[in-house]
Amino acid sequence: QVQLVESGGGLVQAGGSLRLQCAASGSIVSIYNMGWYRQAPGKQRELVATITNGGSINYADSVKGRFTISRDNAKNTLYLQMNSLKPEDTAVYFCNADVRTRRYDSRTTNYWGQGTQVTVSS
Repeated sequence: QVQLVESGGGLVQAGGSLRLQCAASGSIVSIYNMGWYRQAPGKQRELVATITNGGSINYADSVKGRFTISRDNAKNTLYLQMNSLKPEDTAVYFCNADVRTRRYDSRTTNYWGQGTQVTVSS
């Protein structure tokens, strides 16, 4: 079993910054794609940013130039640096990862964290 635990959320004023962290633990052989998603009240969950284990990155247009995704493969940890935050960034932010859990089986399982609340006041 694998656990993803997010931290770093909170309340910040518009224009401020936050850094989210997602630590993966458990039966991990390797982690492939990782990503951050968010869900605002009454809205569907949406992609924020993704990063492959090779470092290829994709951002939602709404966060390009303001957010930076990164990962530390040695620590099985994912980060999201969020700058110039706007009230519309308010949401629960979720970590997602494709994890290989068996050494002799190349299949991966997709996991979600429990989420961390980010609130941006105007």
